[in-house]
Amino acid sequence: MDIALIIVFAVFGTAFGSFLNVCIDRLPVGKSILHPPSHCDSCQHRLSPVDLVPVFSYLWLRRRCRYCGAPIPPRPFWVELGTGLLFALSYWYLGLSVQFVIIAFYGSLFLVIGIIDLEHQLILNKITYPAMAVALVISVFQPPPGLIDLNLTWPWQGIINGVMGAAMGLVLILIVYYIYLWLRKLEGFGGGDFKLVILMGLVTGSEMIIVAITLGALIGGVVGIILILTKKKKRLDYLPAGTFLAIGTIITLFWGSDILNWYLGLLRF
Repeated sequence: MDIALIIVFAVFGTAFGSFLNVCIDRLPVGKSILHPPSHCDSCQHRLSPVDLVPVFSYLWLRRRCRYCGAPIPPRPFWVELGTGLLFALSYWYLGLSVQFVIIAFYGSLFLVIGIIDLEHQLILNKITYPAMAVALVISVFQPPPGLIDLNLTWPWQGIINGVMGAAMGLVLILIVYYIYLWLRKLEGFGGGDFKLVILMGLVTGSEMIIVAITLGALIGGVVGIILILTKKKKRLDYLPAGTFLAIGTIITLFWGSDILNWYLGLLRF
């Protein structure tokens, strides 16, 4: 694997992460992602190119606006860094291929969804509905893995695998929802979470949707236990299910098959 190209895609990923930050900042409040140009939220001063170098500007400016001195939130830095890592991993695993483009796109999509849910407790229809349509189109050319080989001709194999994944995901999340409702007497999921699971199923297919939801539930459970042990139990009511489901999906995109094969191997003993 060409290390130079890994670095190139990592740098490109950090630049794309800057765009993702714009989406995260503006879409939940109904603002355009194209206008106005990037500016400081405190003093409204338009940012110059030197202020917008991904990752490095945040460190160089010592986490403060050069014009008014207001603190810069750490999230943009981590999104840029995380997107760079996402693109580097995608190229490392898949090389320069169609699969690389698809995984990088899906990873970026779920990164945006997860962070918006973390910050605003919202899963936006303006993201999930178009993403569902795109996932269906992609499934025509790059079918997601299915539990059953239906031996269907193009383009139905991919579409059916995606739809089956969406249906399975919806059934699973409904089961989790009613268990959660029974245990806590509270609604732990919103309508956006169900739409997110449908999107997850279209992306991962019927074979991997179980892995994605299980990982999301496990990660959420671990975080919940940590909050209880650190005496921050009140924060449990604000844990966004969509964030954990998005994390589970991103992990599944890279290592879902390995995780499933490992688990099935355990069952054979």
